[in-house]
Amino acid sequence: MSDTFDVASARERFPALKQDQVYLDNAGGSQVLGQVIDSISQYLSKTNVQLGASYHTGQISNTKYEEGYQAAAKYMNAGRDEIVLGASTTQLFMNLATALTIPPGSEIILSKLEHETNVKPWLYLADRLNLTVKWWVSEKPNLKLTPENLKPLLSPNVKFVACTHVSNILGSIHDVKAIADVVHEAGALFCVDGVSFAPHRAVDVKAFGVDFYAFSWYKVYGPHISVLYASTSAQEHVKPLPHYFNPTKTLEDKLGFAASNYENVQALPTVISYLSGAFPGIAAHEARLQKILLDFLTERKDVTVHGSTSSDAAVRVPTIAFTVEGVSPKTLVLEAEKRSNYGFRWGHFYSKRLCDEVLGLGPEGVARVSMVHYNTEEEIRGLVEVLKEVLP
Repeated sequence: MSDTFDVASARERFPALKQDQVYLDNAGGSQVLGQVIDSISQYLSKTNVQLGASYHTGQISNTKYEEGYQAAAKYMNAGRDEIVLGASTTQLFMNLATALTIPPGSEIILSKLEHETNVKPWLYLADRLNLTVKWWVSEKPNLKLTPENLKPLLSPNVKFVACTHVSNILGSIHDVKAIADVVHEAGALFCVDGVSFAPHRAVDVKAFGVDFYAFSWYKVYGPHISVLYASTSAQEHVKPLPHYFNPTKTLEDKLGFAASNYENVQALPTVISYLSGAFPGIAAHEARLQKILLDFLTERKDVTVHGSTSSDAAVRVPTIAFTVEGVSPKTLVLEAEKRSNYGFRWGHFYSKRLCDEVLGLGPEGVARVSMVHYNTEEEIRGLVEVLKEVLP
C-alpha cells in the first residue's frame, strides 16, 4: 500500500473537524467517524431490541451485533471466540484479573512505564492470589522496555508479565513480539496494553505473539467501546464468571457480562472499513507531523522531550510529552489556550508511576500533544508559532 495520504479527504469524514477547534488531545480520545455516528443513530432508531429474539427486527439486530463482533475479531487477526467487547480497557482488564487463575505464591512482572489501566488490575490479581510483584523499569534516558532489561527479572516462578505497546506519555513503540518470545521461553503469560498503539498502526495479535491484548475503539475513531483478546490457550487460565446457566465457551461468554453495548458493537465495521489498508499512509503522514513539533522542541535548550526525539515512524507514534524549564505544564497549556484554538493538555494522564517515580516530575506532570492522522501539517506549524509566543 502506498504511503501517500490525503488528509483533506480524511478530514471530510469527521463531523467534529468542521468546528473551530484543533484537536491535539487525541490520545485521550479521538474524534468519531461520521459513518459511526450515522450507524449508531440508525440502529437506535430502527433496530434497538434485546438480542436473541426470533421476530423480524430482532433478527436484524442479532445479525448486526454478530457482524460487529466478527469484524472486530478479523481486524485483530483473532478468532471470534477469542475476543470480548466491553465498556473500557480498564474494565476488561479488571474482569480478566478477577477470572485469571495463577498458582498462589507465583511472581508477576509489571512495568512502571504504564497507564494505571495495566497496573491496578494485576495488583488486585496479586492480592487476590497472594502473588509477588516484581517491577520492570527502564531508566532515563533510554526509557524503553526490551527483552534485555526484562530477562534479569524472569524466573521459573514468574507466571504473568504485563507491559504497554506504546506509552501514552513517551510515545515509543515497544517490540512486543521480541518481548513475547522471552516471556514464553520463561513459561509465563504475556499481556499487552495496546490503547496508545492502535490509533496509529494495524493490530495483529497473532503476529505479536501475545496471550492478552486490549485497546479502546473510542481512541481509534469509533464509539466508546473496547476490546480484549485472549488466545484460546490462554483462556485455559480464565475461570468463567457468568450466570451458572449461561454458556462459557467463548471469551465473550466468560467475561462479557452483557456489557458489549449493542449500538456500539454493530458500528465497528464502519471503523474497520475506513482503516482498511490505510496504515502505511497514516504512519508516513504522522511521521511528518511529529517531525515538525520535535524539530522545534529539540532545538530549545530549556525543553525536555520525554521519550525518543526521533520522528521515525518505526520508533514512535506522534504522542509527544515535554516539560519546559521555568514554565509549569499547566501554565503552558492555559497560556496557549488563551491565544489559540489548540486543544492539548497537561498532567500525568494516568501514568503516574512513570511521571513520579521514573521521570521524577512534579505534580503537574507533562504537557502532552497527541496527534493523529486527521491533524494537518499546517495545524502543527501553527502550534509551533503559539508555543513560540508562550515560551520564554
